Amino acid sequence: MSHAGKKRKLDKSRQDRLYFDSYSDVTIHEEMIADHVRTNAYRTAIFRNTELIRGRAVLDVGAGTGVLSIFCAQAGARRVFAVEACSIAEQAEEIVKHNKVEDIVQVIRGTVETVDLPEKVEVIVSEWMGYALLHESMLNSVLYARDKWLKPGGLILPSRAELYITPISDPVVEDRLFFWYTVKDQYGVDMSCMSDFARKCIKNTDITVSSVAVEDVLSHPARFAELDLNSVTVEELRSVKGPFRCESFGSAAVNAFCVYFTVTFPCPGLPQTLVLSTSPSKPETHWKQAVLYLDSPVEVVQDTPVTGEVRMYPSEDSARHICIHVDYTIGQQKTQSKTFSIPDWTPDTQSL
Repeated sequence: MSHAGKKRKLDKSRQDRLYFDSYSDVTIHEEMIADHVRTNAYRTAIFRNTELIRGRAVLDVGAGTGVLSIFCAQAGARRVFAVEACSIAEQAEEIVKHNKVEDIVQVIRGTVETVDLPEKVEVIVSEWMGYALLHESMLNSVLYARDKWLKPGGLILPSRAELYITPISDPVVEDRLFFWYTVKDQYGVDMSCMSDFARKCIKNTDITVSSVAVEDVLSHPARFAELDLNSVTVEELRSVKGPFRCESFGSAAVNAFCVYFTVTFPCPGLPQTLVLSTSPSKPETHWKQAVLYLDSPVEVVQDTPVTGEVRMYPSEDSARHICIHVDYTIGQQKTQSKTFSIPDWTPDTQSL
């Protein structure tokens, strides 16, 4: 094995360890369980699919504390394989026993790519979504599980995901930039020269995860990508892209784009599917929205077209991190481009 090949392997191992370690603390699980929109959507979807779950085998990919596995047991599953790679699996086992479903739910410590199940399953359930949908690349594991363990015609919850973009005007950022012009009036020291430095720091290439107020949204959202979990491939996830077109509601300054997602749960026999949305116009979730700040604001008026293309792909530095590249044209301005990414996890202090 070449030195370069060995280094890549170590890097991936380190990335995975950092990722799984981030789920070993109670805080992130508290945040997810406390997200009522998220947790109730899964619970409702599972119970609406009772007829397809009752008496069947279920695989929960990335089971965490095991709450979705327990929902499936309550819905009548014959067997639930709760696969979890991080140490929270120990707590999941305790929770399963505490709820007296240990005869149905089997917690399996390991990644879905390495564990061996005793049988194939009729249902896969997973809460795999990250910031901007694809951050953390957990969907890859769900697709691996689908191809290896799901019986033909099996059920995947959720079964479809969609990505949306819309221009926004974030007043908080402009207030932060203007702050440096107010210092002189407060303290007698002119610090207005800090404004350019502040702009570089705030309007950088980071994907900012924050809650966008619905009144700051400047157009109807445009869907730029859709993923069918029954057919999408890992190769296709290497570049998820699509065009978009929006028209502004009125006069404002566009200083960012907002990216959010929805996932859809099939509900056979019912008139409507169940949609979990992270839109600014819906109740807030722990995913919030992904905000992409432009280098400079652009003024728009009623019906100004905002067009372009979004491309999402794994970072070269860390495959679990997502990059978002946006080519955009606002009104009559020339097309501009900017690439955004989520900052890396805290460096691992343990030896490799």
